[in-house]
Amino acid sequence: MSAAPSARSGTVFIVDDDASFLKSMARLLNAIGYTVRAFESALEFLDQVGPETSGCVVTDLQMPGMDGLKLQEALRKTTNPLPVIFLTGQGDIPTTVNAMRRGAEDFLTKRAPKEELLAAIERAFEREAHERQERARLQELRHRFHDLSERELEVLGHVVQGKMNKEIAAALEINERTVKLHRTNITRKLKVQSAVELSRLADEAGLFKAQKDGQADAAQS
Repeated sequence: MSAAPSARSGTVFIVDDDASFLKSMARLLNAIGYTVRAFESALEFLDQVGPETSGCVVTDLQMPGMDGLKLQEALRKTTNPLPVIFLTGQGDIPTTVNAMRRGAEDFLTKRAPKEELLAAIERAFEREAHERQERARLQELRHRFHDLSERELEVLGHVVQGKMNKEIAAALEINERTVKLHRTNITRKLKVQSAVELSRLADEAGLFKAQKDGQADAAQS
């Protein structure tokens, strides 16, 4: 007995240049209860994807123009990288490994049992919901950093390096009392108390990544 679509399910986007297969797959998933949109080319599908698009992609591998792997790569470069399930009649081990390494949810043949496809779709919906929630959390976090002044960001950059107030004051050529004031404002705006927490949030937001990468390169040279 097939599992019913979960309450969190979005849309299943099917991409396949085989019109008859596309139609039969859409009919199957519609009958089970999924919302389905079908496309005969990857480019046609990508034209319809926006930041708020929710769901997963079930795509063929071999297609004229943009194939399934190129579609997967194009999605990865967007702000909304929907999970991809490959459903193909022509798969091989190297291609399967390549697709999975790039984050494909599953790689199935078109002869695979229906239950395997439905299970993959449900996993893809769970993953998409989790990743969407995480992107929203990071966006909210970055908004908090945007509230910091230029000087507060300079102070924060030194704080995450583990510097003391006296060292920060000397580096920025300001007095220690001003550093303390900036640190108070930073912790209030970011809603955290400790330097450890500040460093963790800055890492998650990717705030000083270029600076840290430069320091790492310098240490290795």
